[in-house]
Amino acid sequence: MNITEKTDEEIYEIARPWWEELIRFSNNKNYLMFIKNFSKTLRAGANEMEIGKQFARSDLAHNLSKEFDILGTIRRGEHVTVLFRQRHKTKDGEWLGRMVLGYEDGQIRIFSVSLF
Repeated sequence: MNITEKTDEEIYEIARPWWEELIRFSNNKNYLMFIKNFSKTLRAGANEMEIGKQFARSDLAHNLSKEFDILGTIRRGEHVTVLFRQRHKTKDGEWLGRMVLGYEDGQIRIFSVSLF
C-alpha cells in the first residue's frame, strides 16, 4: 500500500493527532513518547542525547502552542509530507512544521519531522 493513495482528509486524520502528541511530548521533554510513531530508520538516527540537548536548550521546543493549522500535503514517491503552521506560547509569529509519513512493515510511521 502507498500512502500517496490516501485522500488529504484521510492523511489529516492521522497527522493531526500525531502532531498534537509531538507538541505535548516536546513541551514535556518526553523523548521516549516523542519518538513512538517514528520509523525504525528515524529512530536509529534520532540520538537520545542530541534530542535531549534540543529539548533542554530550545525555548521553541518546549513552549509550543496547542494552536496549529494544517496547510496541506505534498506527495512524493512513497511518502506524503504534511505541512503545519505552528505557533509558540510566548513568541510572536509562526513556524513551519513538517511531518513526512509513509508505510513501514504495513503500518504508517513518521519518517521525518521538523520545525522551521
